[in-house]
Order: sequence, then structure tokens, then C-alpha cells
Amino acid sequence: MSAASYSRILGANDNIRLGVIGCGGRGCAVMECFQKSPNVRVTALCDIYDERIAEARKSAPEARSYADHREILGQKDIDVVLIATPDHWHAQIAIDAAKAGKDLYVEKPLTRTIEEGSRVVDAVRANNRICQVGLQQRSGEHYLRAKEEYFKTGKLGKITMARTYWLGEAFHLRKAPASLQRKPAGLDWKRYLGPVAWREWNPQQYYNFRAYLDFGGGQITDLFTHWIDVVHMMMGQDNPVSAVAAGGIYHYKDGRTAPDTISVLLEYPGEWTATFDGTLAPGVAGRAVEIWGTEGRLRIDRKSCEFYAGNGNAKPVTFLNTEGDATLKHVNNFLESVRSRRPPVADVAIGSRSTQAALLGNVAYLRKRRIRFDPDRGVVLPS
Repeated sequence: MSAASYSRILGANDNIRLGVIGCGGRGCAVMECFQKSPNVRVTALCDIYDERIAEARKSAPEARSYADHREILGQKDIDVVLIATPDHWHAQIAIDAAKAGKDLYVEKPLTRTIEEGSRVVDAVRANNRICQVGLQQRSGEHYLRAKEEYFKTGKLGKITMARTYWLGEAFHLRKAPASLQRKPAGLDWKRYLGPVAWREWNPQQYYNFRAYLDFGGGQITDLFTHWIDVVHMMMGQDNPVSAVAAGGIYHYKDGRTAPDTISVLLEYPGEWTATFDGTLAPGVAGRAVEIWGTEGRLRIDRKSCEFYAGNGNAKPVTFLNTEGDATLKHVNNFLESVRSRRPPVADVAIGSRSTQAALLGNVAYLRKRRIRFDPDRGVVLPS
């Protein structure tokens, strides 16, 4: 049946019926942002682990439960879906949702591989769907203010470098609890693996999936995707043409395949570079975007923004994030788009570009050489 068969036109007072696919910590947190809207009703929950569904049902007691995303997408009383599964399922579920006529909010990264990006964009466009990617900085007031005051006005002069870093992220060091050492009866491990090659039950690969490149992209996709999207937003450019990277599993030799330390450098045709440094080594956590120009420097993170004019010796102009987490505003922007049919602020094409830029870092890391890239075709070029 065509996507149009499932779509309905939503009036201003109509309920938006939400299905949640992936009921882990992030999925439940974003679901609760949806529930703050009086016109959103959670009608279905989907996860491969029944305990995750039971936890989510505490906030959505009337929702039906499913273990297979294809079943939830076949329900006609669902208008939109929230996709918050591990990364290796994002692309296929997004494509299936678009073909089923659902609008979709997808947690970042949009895809696990560069090649998946065009497939997701094509499916969303071909089926006239609204897709918001969970790059919530695009909805953050102090990020928007920084763009208006310093980038649209040219106050930084000629920008030559964007430096990003996210240090000491302990979340990637999580250990599976004792309750998962033996596979729970209500957890469908085969379904969890999905497109990934079969392996016996591994509690770490389930519980801390971001540490394994089969399931996620490590610090690159979890953290750099956010920051390179901020850089793209400020610069108005999202088309890196080369990448180099270095790093490794230098300390946390616990079976992970994603590096615990990574440095990436991207080059853009506008004659500037963007870098990312990440390490899981403990210490005072540091996470920010710094953009350097000939007339000034700007530093921004999730708490504040600082602008240093000239050579940086002047007292900075500072303004704070007074709104907190921008996820709620990002969800509301998506809901407005669902009704108006206008693109959201982190539309699928934007999310795909920022995801592929970050993923270039992993490609360069794995291939141990400089990567040349065609951003418009989304392909790595021959050496």
C-alpha cells in the first residue's frame, strides 16, 4: 500500500499519534518531550527487550507494545514515529517509516554508514515525509543568536578553522549490569543484531553499543555529529572534501572496536578546516566548538557563548543558555512541521550531511590514510 494511503491531514486541534521505536533511556526522554504537547498521544511502543517496554509504559500506560518495528509501522492509528534504536538500525527503520507514510523524528546519527545517507533522504523525499534529525542545537536559542550576531554579520572576518572537542565522556565506558550477564528471556538478540553478522549473546555489545563499530560509530557519531552540525550551521557550508584521522584503543582494551582516543581533520572548499578531538580518559570534561577568524574568535557549548574580538586580548562578550536542553524545542519544531508540512530545522538532508561529515572521520581512521570525498554524491574518491 502506498505511503499516501496511510497519511492524514492534521488540523490544528487534532491529536498527533506517536509510536516510539527504541525505548531505552534516550528514547524515553525524548518521548516525554513529545508528551509535553497536549495534542500528542503515545499509541505504541516498540523494543526488542520487554523490560524496556515495561519501563516506557509507566509514562504511556495505554500504548500497545511490539517487538518488531515493521508491525508498529503497519498501524494506521500512528502518524509519527520516534526512532531511538542503536545506530545500526536507524537507516532501515527510517526508510521503512517513510514508505509506510509516517513522519519521523530520528535520533542522531541519521545513519551508521555514509552510503546509507542518500537512501534515507530519497525515501523521505519520495514519500513526502517530514523528518527531523535529533541535532537539537539547531533549536537552541544561544546557538541561533550566535549565528545572527557573529556569522551573518561577518564579525569574525575570514574564518580559517573550526576546532571542536568532547573530552572525558564516561558514558562510553558503561559496564553491563549483572542482570544482563545471561541473556534475559524477553530480549530478542537475533532481532537486535538485525543486519549485523551473527554472534553469541554479548551483554556489552547490547548495553554499550556505541563502543562497537558494528553497532555505532563511537565518539565520532555520538559526539562529533553534534559539533560538526553546529559548525555547518554557523558556516553555512556542509561539504567537506577530505579527511584525515588518527587514534586508537590506547587504554580501554575491553573488547571495544571504536577508538577510545580519536583526532579528525576535515577540509572544506571554502578554505577552512574543522577538527575534532575526543578521548575517554577521565578528567575535567571539556566539550565545545571554537571558530577562529581573522577578526575574532567564538567559543560555544551547551551552556554559553563567548566572542573574543581582534587578537583575543579584549574582554569577551558572553551570553548564557537560559533555556537548558534544547530537545523540547526541537521536538516542538518537528510537531509544527508535521502540521504545516514545512521542513524542520534539522531536516533529513541537513542531518545526512552532518552525519556523513562525521563518518568521514571513522573512514579515515579505519583506512589509515587521507580520504578524498565528493560530498554531493556521498562517495569516497579513489586515492
